[in-house]
Amino acid sequence: QVQVVESGGDLVQAGGSLRLSCTASGLTFAEHPMAWFRQAPGKEREGVAAISANGRVTDYVNSVKGRFTISRDNAKRALYLQMNNLKEEDTGMYYCAVDGGRATHTKQILLFGVGTSGTWGQGTQVTVSS
Repeated sequence: QVQVVESGGDLVQAGGSLRLSCTASGLTFAEHPMAWFRQAPGKEREGVAAISANGRVTDYVNSVKGRFTISRDNAKRALYLQMNNLKEEDTGMYYCAVDGGRATHTKQILLFGVGTSGTWGQGTQVTVSS
């Protein structure tokens, strides 16, 4: 079975930085697009950043452009989300997700998720305070 595990969430002050990490097993890591999502209390799940299988295409929600960077190291079976200049509104549970397909466009993943064939991690909490 496919298993996804993310880590790196923490309590940080506004303006600070944090890097989230994710790994997935039970699949050929380098063949699947991946993404980061977040959900704040009382709000709907939001796609934050998505990346193609080979890492050459990325997409971001407008609110994090210029501050967040998604990347992957397929040799290490690792996905990362570097978050800089964090704001209080970035607070939420962050989830790593693996798309079930192999050529899904990053914009589609960002907007609609990874579908029923995708796999989600358990989440890691990011709290930004002032």
